[in-house]
Amino acid sequence: MSLTFSEIAHAHKDFIQHTLTSFEDQLHPSNEDDAELVTRAMFTVRNQAIKPPYYSKFGQFLVCQIQDATTAEISINFEQKTITCSCPNKAVCRHKLAVILKLSQYFISLQRWVSIWRSKKSTSLNSLATERSPENWQRMVDEVLQYAIKGTQPIEPYVLGTLQESIRQKVQRHRPYEQEWQDLFSLFVEVAIIKRFLLHAVKTKIDMKHHYSQIFLDNTLSRIQRSIDSLSKMTRLFATEPFFDALQQQVRDILLIEKGASTFRLNLYLQFWTKLFGENKRITTEMAILEQLENHESDIDLKVVHTIFYILMKKDTQLVAAVEEMHEQNIESYIEVSKFALQKGFIDEATLILKKALPLIQPVVQELLQPVQRQKFTRKLDQLYEQITLTEEEELMLYGSFGRYGLESFSNFLLRQQRYEQWVALHQLYSSSIPYLDQAGLKEVVAHAPETALPLYHFYAMEEIQQKSRQNYRQAVRIWRAMKTASKKAGKLDYFINYMEAVQQQYKRLRALQEEINKSNLLT
Repeated sequence: MSLTFSEIAHAHKDFIQHTLTSFEDQLHPSNEDDAELVTRAMFTVRNQAIKPPYYSKFGQFLVCQIQDATTAEISINFEQKTITCSCPNKAVCRHKLAVILKLSQYFISLQRWVSIWRSKKSTSLNSLATERSPENWQRMVDEVLQYAIKGTQPIEPYVLGTLQESIRQKVQRHRPYEQEWQDLFSLFVEVAIIKRFLLHAVKTKIDMKHHYSQIFLDNTLSRIQRSIDSLSKMTRLFATEPFFDALQQQVRDILLIEKGASTFRLNLYLQFWTKLFGENKRITTEMAILEQLENHESDIDLKVVHTIFYILMKKDTQLVAAVEEMHEQNIESYIEVSKFALQKGFIDEATLILKKALPLIQPVVQELLQPVQRQKFTRKLDQLYEQITLTEEEELMLYGSFGRYGLESFSNFLLRQQRYEQWVALHQLYSSSIPYLDQAGLKEVVAHAPETALPLYHFYAMEEIQQKSRQNYRQAVRIWRAMKTASKKAGKLDYFINYMEAVQQQYKRLRALQEEINKSNLLT
């Protein structure tokens, strides 16, 4: 259908304005590449380089072409609220911006829009990158962040990752060329960005427990870990010391944020102090600073943080005293400390913490944690406790504390211990399904102690019969087939035949069940 740009613009004014605002947030006037992109997009509009549009009123679909070095085709689906371009650039490109500006000019002044956008430029990122210092690197990040994160406007959890990536890309364009500086720059930028995001989250009450927020934090921590691992293997240049001092301050500031993402903040702090900051002078300085902050209000107990340094400096007496302060509210933080102690090879110190935590696990798992967090927490504990030596009584206390949320962990433990009868009893106590049992180790039980599995097959077959439908009867027959195989392995085939005859007699009035049993040839 042949419509003019003006008619299309007024028909979809809200989408066009929203898209222009989105592009504006992603483009920064202090970045030379972004400034060039806006200039070229304006040039395209002014020179009438956008060919007349093809517009489908039925499909709410617009296609435009721009004659550039090669012809670029821009498509806008107004119904699905998407805009794409045929050029290789997957982010904001000059072609997309040109078309949106072309449509926007019917209800705003493009010259005024460009003037306002350019007025936000405060300094050149290139000029800051030229003179290498922690202050200039921080100013580079702040310059982009100030423009990307607006005042008290909250950020939806699902856009956190995209916004962070856009900010990273703008700053990373000015990364030093020298290999020995690149990882340090990347780490500095990551820490500076996440600090600002976390402070903004507290200020605007962003839900940092949301699924998308957790993905964002996990991805951020993974990138930081990679940079730390790389830096820890390199010889440190004398010129980089001021940057490590600045990182020490930044990481401490993140730790001391009053609330939100406490596990992430503690993990981040631990990463630095167990892998990157190992000098005694730096450790002593940090401990002195933290001791002066005992009354600081935060959702992370600073007494727990002290244990990190007691472990690193081998202060056993202080460590024992600190672990005595463990309670239900700070146990998760102590667990994180024990994890990093194990990674560093401090087995005795981790054992001290984990054994002290044993009596506190049950109320934490069963009462304090949200139901969606419980299974993940028990898996983490299972991996940690597997690395230390426990008595049989301590093992039972641990897995008993998990309840149904540690079913998988307890199952694996019983299999490792070859305690097959207890494995069967566990899965009778917490019923599930035969497919789940196969994943949990039923085949291993049948392979090593087939006779112990027979009561379990009976239990789940009876569960199916109680549903009283032909589909459930067929499932019961499948279970009996597996039970027959286990009976053969155990040398108890006669027992199985007697068992099936008893079942037929007990349920002789269930005609559909009798038909399914007879078709299965279970008794032959």
